[in-house]
Amino acid sequence: MKKLTYLFFCLILNLFFITASAQKLKWTSDNSGYYTVEKGEIIKYQLPDFTRTTIIEATQLTPKQGGKSLEIKDFEFSQNEKLILIYTNSKKVWRQETRGDYWLFTRATNELLQIGKGKPASSLMFAKLAPDNNSIVYVSKHNLYVEDINSGKITPLTVDGTDRLINGTFDWAYEEEFNCRDGFRWSPDGKNIAFWQIDATKIKNFLLINNTDSLYSYTIPIEYPKVGEDPSACKVGVVNISTLQTTWINIPGDSKQHYIPLMQWIPDGSSIMVEQLNRKQNEAKLFLCDPKNGEAKQIYDKKNNSWIDVVTTENNGWKWINNGKEFLSISEKDGWRHLYRTSKNGTVEILITKGKYDIINLESIDEKNGYAYFLASPENATQQYLYKTLLNGKGKLIKVSPSDEIGTHKYSFSIDAKYAKHSFSNHKNLHVLEWVSLPNHKTIKEISSNKNPSGNVEMIQITTSDNITLDGWMIKPTPFDETKKYPVLFYVYTEPASATVKDAAGNAGTFLYNGDIAADGYIQISLDGRGTPVPKGTAWRKAIYQNIGILNIRDQAMAAKEILKWPFVDSDRIAVWGWSGGGSTTLNLLFQYPEIYKTGIAIASVPNQLLYDNIYQERYMGLPQENKEPFIKGSPITYANKLQGNLLLIHGTGDDNVHYQGAEMLINELVKNGKPFQMMSYPNRTHSINEGVGTSAHLSQLFTKYLREHCPGGGR
Repeated sequence: MKKLTYLFFCLILNLFFITASAQKLKWTSDNSGYYTVEKGEIIKYQLPDFTRTTIIEATQLTPKQGGKSLEIKDFEFSQNEKLILIYTNSKKVWRQETRGDYWLFTRATNELLQIGKGKPASSLMFAKLAPDNNSIVYVSKHNLYVEDINSGKITPLTVDGTDRLINGTFDWAYEEEFNCRDGFRWSPDGKNIAFWQIDATKIKNFLLINNTDSLYSYTIPIEYPKVGEDPSACKVGVVNISTLQTTWINIPGDSKQHYIPLMQWIPDGSSIMVEQLNRKQNEAKLFLCDPKNGEAKQIYDKKNNSWIDVVTTENNGWKWINNGKEFLSISEKDGWRHLYRTSKNGTVEILITKGKYDIINLESIDEKNGYAYFLASPENATQQYLYKTLLNGKGKLIKVSPSDEIGTHKYSFSIDAKYAKHSFSNHKNLHVLEWVSLPNHKTIKEISSNKNPSGNVEMIQITTSDNITLDGWMIKPTPFDETKKYPVLFYVYTEPASATVKDAAGNAGTFLYNGDIAADGYIQISLDGRGTPVPKGTAWRKAIYQNIGILNIRDQAMAAKEILKWPFVDSDRIAVWGWSGGGSTTLNLLFQYPEIYKTGIAIASVPNQLLYDNIYQERYMGLPQENKEPFIKGSPITYANKLQGNLLLIHGTGDDNVHYQGAEMLINELVKNGKPFQMMSYPNRTHSINEGVGTSAHLSQLFTKYLREHCPGGGR
């Protein structure tokens, strides 16, 4: 569910500079330059003059046995930059291409060596060079292996991996909801590997059915823990590379009633830091764990009345400072998302950022000069800027982004915070893509820019009768006659995993519409209400706890009522659409407020909250075995009998994320209540409904035709 579809299409359709700057850069070991791939070659650019040097030519990446040069999906330099690990032939594991083939290139000899030779093609995951550059560890078929570079000898570090007993990576739920994929870590001295083991053997299968690819249909089992079902058991082990002995960390509590979303070696290698969440995800504990005997010592405990977000400050873990004596973390304990520095034993904690604003993201730490760089937007939640403050907690908030560039800023910092790739854009299509030096934010190279505003996107605010102010964007028809009345198409998401409103180029619009929707006479609007993950403080974001399908729906409807008062809005032509969580919102709005919304297009929706996965739904709604009422009250299927308007229901039958099961349950309820509607099922398509020739075009045409027929455009 959630951000997948919305962000997927935004990344595809938004201006290129937004995504380009967001990609993680491969910095040189001395932070004076960066590496990139151009036309199959690895290139180095030296800053600040951007001297270009070819490090590896495409011809050097041609295997001895022949064939074409390797297509570089990703690459990693050894610490001494003499070896380069090449990732290629990648394949999807659920959402991302995290399995493939690895090759090692030695710069001194120009030798290209395949890693994991003999393993199934495209089966290796997350290969990492040892700190001493003598070996490589990777996952294949849910087991960990170490490979000696000189001899080529491959030694299994685990042998019990199966489809459901998972070493060094994660199951469906951990990957989808905690963004956990790479499940092992080298110790700083290169003698041990710490890794996750997920035991999904008790997780029930959900069966997808394929009716089209063979004469007889067949099922596709997906281990999927529905809300209310126990999660996979999880533990952390430390395997010694020399002895092949594994020590299991003794973290207190029932492993089937807790999650371990974060694990990291501390810099000196003496301990492993682990974060443990209880099943309700409203209590997080930090443990320092001894890799030799498995003892775990609790150093920190934080609780929340709703839920605790898993937020990292460095490489899926914590940023350590002061020679490893302190670590940085982000907490909402004072009502705002702030940065803290904590002593290694957890006894001393200092608030670094102070004030009524949220950190959006920690960007970099300049420990030499004593500053933390982060994104925030104290005055406008639809924007983001770079700020800095002193690491000692005694500094003022200093804005670093240029004051005349009003909108959204993104950065990719060098480790020493000396350089950064910077992008800026706003809803007026102003944009800049450049390289800057810090701390003065001086441009050292401009890649592209547009200083001329264009387009007809407006940023708006709507205050409801509940005295709740929602930020939004609006696009009026072109041309627009204020004496006429126009239909409104609302685009919604409204759940805690994503927001739809951003003062950035390419953010606003209706990406599924086949044609010029503004020229066809539609007003387009999107609004972010309470519960959306915007920088408005903890109270705003957490208000939706046990209220999904209730509070977020009311905010949208009450805002729509204010918009209906505008003289140029036709109250008889109000449409709404959304995908995933937005599809659920569309259904709830259409069912709960039929007097407002006349037409709805719901794509890949969750009609019944009791059908979704446990990590997501229990995080925001609690445990159904303790209180099922909020799940029922917030589910669209509860209100299906109130449908009055036009509904188009769209779903992929191969959706492993939001199962087609929910669509069929909703269909039954609508039929039972004699409610006419239309639907489209896409055979074997996943949550993104983009697989197969012609699928995306068909979906766009379907969306557009239905909207035009049931909510025709144009002024009247």
